[in-house]
Amino acid sequence: MKLSFTKLKPNSPDFRSIKQLYMRAFPDEERAPFLMLVLKAKKKGVDFWSISCDGKWAGLLYIVNHRDLSYIFYLAVSEECRGRGIGSAVLRSARKIYKGRRLFLAIELLDENSDNYQQRVSRKDFYLRCGFSELHRKLREGDVIYEILGVGGDVKAADYEALMKSYAGSLLSKLFTMEFVD
Repeated sequence: MKLSFTKLKPNSPDFRSIKQLYMRAFPDEERAPFLMLVLKAKKKGVDFWSISCDGKWAGLLYIVNHRDLSYIFYLAVSEECRGRGIGSAVLRSARKIYKGRRLFLAIELLDENSDNYQQRVSRKDFYLRCGFSELHRKLREGDVIYEILGVGGDVKAADYEALMKSYAGSLLSKLFTMEFVD
């Protein structure tokens, strides 16, 4: 399996596929406006990757970097490519690309009353198998509370706040609830 990562640009041949996958893969309450993601990806420290496997488009990876911290905002593999180990390979590659950095992501809490409880369990198991560990922290973004998983070291509330302020800017970061909670 040969993966390749290409920075997404609005004129990229996979732009439409990436936008459609993004809209299908993430619920409304977990999605930032796609145009905002594209515009913010022009900033230094933001990587919006189009992922190909063996020459065929396979998914997306969106990472925000600040100092020694890298936050996986979004990772999605196209439905046609799932179940072939591509997601695991993407995470292995990401760990190499961002080597020496604290790499983390947020997943939905394991709430037994949620409609997608088994999917949440499977997702967490996947990340744990890929070498991520529980950081024993929770994050609230809007009305959704997430569990934090990571590799390379702990992520403190102040680290996250600095990352989000760098990414969103002072004004925009005040408009949204994005904070670590107990």
